[in-house]
Amino acid sequence: MLDPEKADTMIEDSAATDLRLDGINHVTAVTGDAPRNVDFYTGVLGLRLVTKTVNQDDPTVYHLFYADEHGSPGADMTFFEYPGAAGGRAGAGMAYRVIWRLASADALSFWHERLSGLGVEHQLTRDSLVLADHEGLEHELVPAGDVPDAPLCAFHPDIPSEHALLGFAGVRAYSLSEPRGRALLELVLHAEAIDESTLELRGLNRGATISFDAPPRERGTPGAGTIHHVAWGTTVAEHPLWHEHLQRSGVQTTPIIDRHFFHSIYFREPGGILYEIADDGPGFAHEVPVADLGRRVVLPPWLESRRPEIEARLTPLPDPREGWPGPR
Repeated sequence: MLDPEKADTMIEDSAATDLRLDGINHVTAVTGDAPRNVDFYTGVLGLRLVTKTVNQDDPTVYHLFYADEHGSPGADMTFFEYPGAAGGRAGAGMAYRVIWRLASADALSFWHERLSGLGVEHQLTRDSLVLADHEGLEHELVPAGDVPDAPLCAFHPDIPSEHALLGFAGVRAYSLSEPRGRALLELVLHAEAIDESTLELRGLNRGATISFDAPPRERGTPGAGTIHHVAWGTTVAEHPLWHEHLQRSGVQTTPIIDRHFFHSIYFREPGGILYEIADDGPGFAHEVPVADLGRRVVLPPWLESRRPEIEARLTPLPDPREGWPGPR
């Protein structure tokens, strides 16, 4: 976590000036209903359920991961399920909207027709389409524009690949202290300002933005339909260097944590948003063949002995691709 009393004394670490983050690795949110969550993110948005596992800090609840066909960093939307959780409300100190890339403006028309046919409320403009999931979590679809990022696409029989979601473009957030939050992004995380409200974090492989909006008057409350944290991406090789860099820059963080699929560093920025820096290995397919991703509950080795107890608490979630044509 970032010590608020030290937030104004952050320093640039000249030894790490070449470190750059590859945009967003994943975004983690909260749901109160895993079956409906699977239906929406696979059935409506067309993402692939790549892993069913548990929250390592609370193994009694699911941690669900959706991404592209291969479970790539940069397209990874994840959810902690707390069954029956009350709906939350985004407020100051929270990210509140996930922004996805589309290949072209033509894809906006496709999504307008698709969501209209499915009865999903949305707002279409010339430049974007905004919708919310069944618990109120906001998403925005935008044409990619001229970016070098490789398209991260999942298969869905009703969504042509040229119109599918292609990975994260960014997030929108509310801050308790936007100036200090921007200072951390620019001085420590090496973000570049795009305009007065938006910064971009771009590395060798990918990039993503974070935009700040004026927070609502109502206080934010965590719960179903809210974002828990935003994870910025790096490589396995550079991940420990980021930990050293954050420490030298005066940012208080967790130790490096083994999350089985990747490694994590957590800290809360001065504006209240919980950030993570996650690396890109070993990935979701290091134990499970790509064709079988998302079909069974995967546990880290240190929880495997508790599998019967853990699975007894989880709502069974069938393979959402059962019976689909094309790739599983």
